[in-house]
Amino acid sequence: MKVLKEIDETQRRIFEEVAELHEIPVGAYNLRANGESIGRNSTAEIEIKSKTEGSGLEIYVKPGTKNQSVHIPVVISESGLKETVLNDFFIGEDCDILIVAGCGIDNCGTANSQHDGIHRFFVGKNSKVKYVEKHYGSGDGSGKRILNPGTEVYMEEGSTMEMEMTQIKGVDSTERKTTAALKKDAHLVVRERLMTHGVQYAVSDYHVTLDEDGSSADIVSRGVARDNSYQKLDLSITGNAVCSGHTECDSIIMDEGRILAIPSLEANCIDAMLVHEAAIGKIAGEQLVKLMTLGLTEQEAEEQIINGFLK
Repeated sequence: MKVLKEIDETQRRIFEEVAELHEIPVGAYNLRANGESIGRNSTAEIEIKSKTEGSGLEIYVKPGTKNQSVHIPVVISESGLKETVLNDFFIGEDCDILIVAGCGIDNCGTANSQHDGIHRFFVGKNSKVKYVEKHYGSGDGSGKRILNPGTEVYMEEGSTMEMEMTQIKGVDSTERKTTAALKKDAHLVVRERLMTHGVQYAVSDYHVTLDEDGSSADIVSRGVARDNSYQKLDLSITGNAVCSGHTECDSIIMDEGRILAIPSLEANCIDAMLVHEAAIGKIAGEQLVKLMTLGLTEQEAEEQIINGFLK
């Protein structure tokens, strides 16, 4: 176990924002700040190792591990720092674990700061994984805060993975690419929440392949585009067997914001059941009026509606 190095108040605040860490977490963890590990702990069931080549981690979860967690948040508070990190998760059979990731960038300088984090999950037979990833940006500098997450998921028979992907403040540019391949009776659930403002740019690209009978995927993305920001949502499911898939894009557009939703369903089996839903619209006037009659200003009413929508 490594002793946690001193971190400053900005880094501490960002750890709280992206991973709700007010202190060193219980269980397995790797805390990363400004390009280096500042604290790490493995347990008897979960081992965290540095890659022998390149920057990143290998996380091994022993078969049968239950009710344990892995925290691997990243903080960048140095203007101009750019990094690419590859983390691999090897999850044994019959596990039930929580993985908390996320990245926060505080940029008070003039140079762009960027973190490209690629996570690969190899989920064993009959295992259950909950994965929580939050992205956050802050700082009053002119340098951009750029986050490009990549996620690859490979699910064995009977496994389940639930993913919560959140970005609600401060990230200037992001391109999220997620791919998943599911075997027999594997189930994937994704809940994405995304808000952009100013001139921010965000792309969410999901491509899921249901390869064997009984597999299923349910992907729901909710987004709010404010000011002059732009969002592109590309949700794709391919059904190659007796399977079921559902994607949903539900978005609110405000000011001069722009949103492009691209649904894609491909059925290569007569018994594949695939459904897509999409809706883009502004906040309904009657919702604003109702809240304003309760004493809220128009701005306060808008915030209440947005907060409820993104929950």
